[in-house]
Amino acid sequence: MLSFSAEYFVFQFAIQKFNVKMYRTIILPVVLCGCETWSLTLWEERRLRVLENSVLRRIFGPERDEVTGEWRKLRKGELNDLYFSPSIVRVIKLRRMRWVGHVACMGERRGVYRVLVRKPEGKRQLGKPRRRWEENIKLNLQEVGRGSMDWIELAQDRERWRALVNAVINLRVP
Repeated sequence: MLSFSAEYFVFQFAIQKFNVKMYRTIILPVVLCGCETWSLTLWEERRLRVLENSVLRRIFGPERDEVTGEWRKLRKGELNDLYFSPSIVRVIKLRRMRWVGHVACMGERRGVYRVLVRKPEGKRQLGKPRRRWEENIKLNLQEVGRGSMDWIELAQDRERWRALVNAVINLRVP
Protein backbone atom coordinates (compact mmCIF):
# COMPACT_ATOMS: atom_id res chain seq x y z
CA MET A 1 0.00 0.00 0.00
CA LEU A 2 1.24 3.47 -0.91
CA SER A 3 1.65 6.24 1.61
CA PHE A 4 -0.48 9.37 1.42
CA SER A 5 2.28 11.42 -0.23
CA ALA A 6 2.94 8.73 -2.85
CA GLU A 7 -0.78 8.40 -3.60
CA TYR A 8 -1.02 12.17 -3.90
CA PHE A 9 1.95 12.25 -6.32
CA VAL A 10 0.40 9.53 -8.50
CA PHE A 11 -2.94 11.36 -8.45
CA GLN A 12 -1.29 14.69 -9.40
CA PHE A 13 0.59 12.98 -12.25
CA ALA A 14 -2.65 11.49 -13.57
CA ILE A 15 -4.36 14.89 -13.45
CA GLN A 16 -1.46 16.52 -15.30
CA LYS A 17 -1.52 13.81 -17.95
CA PHE A 18 -5.28 14.26 -18.37
CA ASN A 19 -4.94 18.07 -18.59
CA VAL A 20 -2.21 17.80 -21.23
CA LYS A 21 -4.46 15.50 -23.24
CA MET A 22 -7.33 18.02 -22.92
CA TYR A 23 -5.01 20.82 -24.03
CA ARG A 24 -3.92 18.86 -27.11
CA THR A 25 -7.41 17.72 -28.10
CA ILE A 26 -9.59 20.74 -27.25
CA ILE A 27 -7.59 23.94 -26.83
CA LEU A 28 -4.95 23.54 -29.56
CA PRO A 29 -7.39 22.69 -32.38
CA VAL A 30 -9.51 25.74 -31.52
CA VAL A 31 -6.50 28.06 -31.36
CA LEU A 32 -4.94 26.64 -34.53
CA CYS A 33 -8.06 26.60 -36.68
CA GLY A 34 -7.01 27.79 -40.14
CA CYS A 35 -3.41 28.49 -39.11
CA GLU A 36 -2.13 27.26 -42.48
CA THR A 37 -3.16 30.55 -44.06
CA TRP A 38 -2.04 32.93 -41.31
CA SER A 39 0.65 35.48 -41.96
CA LEU A 40 2.16 35.77 -38.51
CA THR A 41 4.18 38.73 -37.31
CA LEU A 42 6.79 38.34 -34.58
CA TRP A 43 4.43 40.02 -32.11
CA GLU A 44 1.68 37.48 -32.88
CA GLU A 45 4.15 34.59 -32.53
CA ARG A 46 5.18 35.95 -29.15
CA ARG A 47 1.56 36.22 -28.02
CA LEU A 48 0.94 32.60 -29.04
CA ARG A 49 3.99 31.48 -27.04
CA VAL A 50 2.72 33.45 -24.03
CA LEU A 51 -0.67 31.74 -24.36
CA GLU A 52 0.94 28.32 -24.54
CA ASN A 53 3.21 28.97 -21.56
CA SER A 54 0.34 30.28 -19.44
CA VAL A 55 -1.75 27.16 -20.20
CA LEU A 56 1.20 24.88 -19.43
CA ARG A 57 1.93 26.74 -16.19
CA ARG A 58 -1.68 26.23 -15.23
CA ILE A 59 -1.42 22.50 -15.99
CA PHE A 60 1.90 21.79 -14.29
CA GLY A 61 1.48 24.26 -11.43
CA PRO A 62 4.18 25.94 -9.35
CA GLU A 63 7.32 24.26 -8.10
CA ARG A 64 8.89 24.42 -4.67
CA ASP A 65 12.43 25.78 -4.72
CA GLU A 66 14.81 23.37 -2.94
CA VAL A 67 17.05 26.12 -1.57
CA THR A 68 14.54 28.65 -0.22
CA GLY A 69 11.52 26.38 0.15
CA GLU A 70 9.28 28.96 -1.57
CA TRP A 71 6.88 28.28 -4.40
CA ARG A 72 7.73 29.75 -7.81
CA LYS A 73 6.41 29.69 -11.37
CA LEU A 74 8.03 27.31 -13.82
CA ARG A 75 10.32 28.90 -16.40
CA LYS A 76 10.01 28.40 -20.16
CA GLY A 77 12.81 25.83 -20.28
CA GLU A 78 11.28 23.83 -17.46
CA LEU A 79 7.89 23.88 -19.18
CA ASN A 80 9.48 22.63 -22.40
CA ASP A 81 11.10 19.76 -20.47
CA LEU A 82 7.75 18.76 -18.95
CA TYR A 83 5.72 19.16 -22.17
CA PHE A 84 7.28 16.89 -24.77
CA SER A 85 5.45 18.23 -27.83
CA PRO A 86 6.66 20.95 -30.21
CA SER A 87 5.75 24.54 -29.40
CA ILE A 88 2.63 26.12 -30.87
CA VAL A 89 4.70 28.24 -33.29
CA ARG A 90 6.45 25.11 -34.56
CA VAL A 91 3.09 23.42 -35.10
CA ILE A 92 1.88 26.43 -37.12
CA LYS A 93 5.02 26.37 -39.26
CA LEU A 94 4.70 22.63 -39.78
CA ARG A 95 1.08 22.89 -40.86
CA ARG A 96 1.88 25.84 -43.15
CA MET A 97 4.71 23.91 -44.82
CA ARG A 98 2.54 20.82 -45.28
CA TRP A 99 -0.25 22.88 -46.78
CA VAL A 100 2.00 24.82 -49.15
CA GLY A 101 3.50 21.56 -50.40
CA HIS A 102 0.02 20.26 -51.08
CA VAL A 103 -1.04 23.44 -52.91
CA ALA A 104 2.18 23.64 -54.93
CA CYS A 105 1.49 20.16 -56.32
CA MET A 106 -2.04 21.10 -57.43
CA GLY A 107 -1.12 22.81 -60.66
CA GLU A 108 -1.76 26.20 -62.24
CA ARG A 109 -5.41 25.61 -63.11
CA ARG A 110 -6.59 25.32 -59.52
CA GLY A 111 -7.89 28.49 -57.86
CA VAL A 112 -5.98 27.95 -54.62
CA TYR A 113 -2.69 27.78 -56.50
CA ARG A 114 -3.45 30.92 -58.47
CA VAL A 115 -4.30 32.83 -55.31
CA LEU A 116 -1.11 31.57 -53.66
CA VAL A 117 1.31 32.71 -56.37
CA ARG A 118 -0.50 35.77 -57.75
CA LYS A 119 0.94 39.25 -57.54
CA PRO A 120 -1.61 41.78 -56.29
CA GLU A 121 -2.36 44.74 -58.51
CA GLY A 122 -3.27 48.28 -57.63
CA LYS A 123 -2.04 50.59 -54.92
CA ARG A 124 -1.04 49.40 -51.51
CA GLN A 125 -1.80 51.11 -48.23
CA LEU A 126 0.54 53.68 -46.76
CA GLY A 127 3.08 52.58 -44.21
CA LYS A 128 5.20 49.50 -43.83
CA PRO A 129 3.82 46.60 -45.85
CA ARG A 130 2.57 43.66 -43.81
CA ARG A 131 4.49 40.43 -44.07
CA ARG A 132 2.98 38.35 -46.82
CA TRP A 133 2.19 34.68 -46.44
CA GLU A 134 4.79 33.66 -48.99
CA GLU A 135 7.46 35.56 -47.05
CA ASN A 136 6.70 33.35 -44.05
CA ILE A 137 7.35 30.28 -46.19
CA LYS A 138 10.67 31.73 -47.37
CA LEU A 139 11.66 32.50 -43.76
CA ASN A 140 10.83 28.93 -42.75
CA LEU A 141 13.04 27.66 -45.59
CA GLN A 142 15.88 29.95 -44.49
CA GLU A 143 15.68 28.52 -40.97
CA VAL A 144 16.54 25.07 -42.32
CA GLY A 145 19.16 26.36 -44.77
CA ARG A 146 17.12 26.13 -47.98
CA GLY A 147 16.31 29.84 -48.41
CA SER A 148 17.85 30.16 -51.88
CA MET A 149 15.71 27.41 -53.42
CA ASP A 150 12.42 27.92 -55.24
CA TRP A 151 9.86 26.43 -52.86
CA ILE A 152 7.35 25.56 -55.62
CA GLU A 153 9.91 23.40 -57.45
CA LEU A 154 11.07 21.92 -54.16
CA ALA A 155 7.49 20.96 -53.24
CA GLN A 156 7.11 18.97 -56.47
CA ASP A 157 9.51 16.33 -55.12
CA ARG A 158 7.49 14.75 -52.29
CA GLU A 159 10.38 12.99 -50.56
CA ARG A 160 12.58 16.10 -50.37
CA TRP A 161 9.61 18.21 -49.27
CA ARG A 162 8.66 15.73 -46.53
CA ALA A 163 12.26 15.75 -45.26
CA LEU A 164 12.19 19.55 -45.26
CA VAL A 165 8.90 19.65 -43.32
CA ASN A 166 10.38 17.26 -40.74
CA ALA A 167 13.42 19.53 -40.45
CA VAL A 168 11.15 22.51 -39.78
CA ILE A 169 9.31 20.74 -36.96
CA ASN A 170 12.55 19.58 -35.30
CA LEU A 171 14.04 23.08 -34.97
CA ARG A 172 14.01 24.75 -31.57
CA VAL A 173 12.54 28.24 -31.29
CA PRO A 174 14.49 30.62 -29.06
